[in-house]
Amino acid sequence: MTETVPAAPGPTVPYDVVVLAGGAARRLGGADKPGLRVGGRTLLDRTLAACAGARTTVVVAAPRPTARPVRWAREEPPGGGPVAALEAGLRLAAAPHGPAPQPPAPHTVVLSADLPFLQEGTVRRLLTALQDTGADGALLTDAGGREQPLVAAYRTAALHHGLSALSATPGGLSGLPLRRLTGALHLTRVPDPQASFDCDTWDDIARARARIREHGHVLDEWITAVKDELGIDLDVDTGVLLDLARDAAHGVARPAAPLTTFLVGYAAAMGRGGPEAVAEAARKAAALALRWAEEGDGDKEENSGGPSAPDAG
Repeated sequence: MTETVPAAPGPTVPYDVVVLAGGAARRLGGADKPGLRVGGRTLLDRTLAACAGARTTVVVAAPRPTARPVRWAREEPPGGGPVAALEAGLRLAAAPHGPAPQPPAPHTVVLSADLPFLQEGTVRRLLTALQDTGADGALLTDAGGREQPLVAAYRTAALHHGLSALSATPGGLSGLPLRRLTGALHLTRVPDPQASFDCDTWDDIARARARIREHGHVLDEWITAVKDELGIDLDVDTGVLLDLARDAAHGVARPAAPLTTFLVGYAAAMGRGGPEAVAEAARKAAALALRWAEEGDGDKEENSGGPSAPDAG
């Protein structure tokens, strides 16, 4: 039985993530779907950014460059379908690795690699719903109410139990649809038409690319893309920096805006500071820009003769 629950983001709980990225993308003419770019970032990297808090991240596909380190798995045989791919990913996630091996996390987030609008907060909502309801899994539903089992959080033990049962059937896991596994689980539904949007066709890719360029999204998308490209994780008040750029452009000269914001970032980095250091450097630079502008206004008054002085009599 599936129930719908409102789920709010809660504290992060330990989880592993398995990303299925080895599909044939037939509706895209066999294109390399995980490698397609939306907002300058590959679909795979956008998905991986949403689950950066995972204890272990496994991508089931042929290895490729990614924005953050992951482990790579491959189903047998390659192209054996989502159930076989999930089993391969879970098996690798459970394998000891690193200098201090840990047991598998109690929860596993399972994702496809074509989710351009998935956010870290959505992953937290799924994990919170899973904890709060006692279900075997929590999955998103799309705008039409359809369940999305590849945007979901599951209890790891429930997945292993279901996969073991299916493995014992004639033919094993290869070629099985995912509903053969999820149909036996007690699932909770979390509606989210935006985060569940996936890119199956070229029209979907075009819609995703158009949406991130809308006025309300483009700045956040651009900043996130730049941070990923530069390998930095820093949340700053963009309003402060935009105000600084405006003050520098108006009070000094237009080219001063990008140069000043660069220097502010450099100063904060030299001081090994975080968002507070950026804000303090921006405050100092903005005050300087205002003083600069005031001097210019004073010069204009002096050159025009300044305010009229009263007659001495």
